[in-house]
Amino acid sequence: MNIAKKIADFAKYQRTMRELNSLDARQLHDLGITKGDIRAIARGTYVN
Repeated sequence: MNIAKKIADFAKYQRTMRELNSLDARQLHDLGITKGDIRAIARGTYVN
């Protein structure tokens, strides 16, 4: 994996974390996730 891909992947991870963390509990519930799920979702390892 080249460095440009790693940087792009990390930027995507940070954006996902920021966007999901900005949602309140009701909005997350509507999506079927909890605050505790956010890191796994951002990493791409979330299993429902």
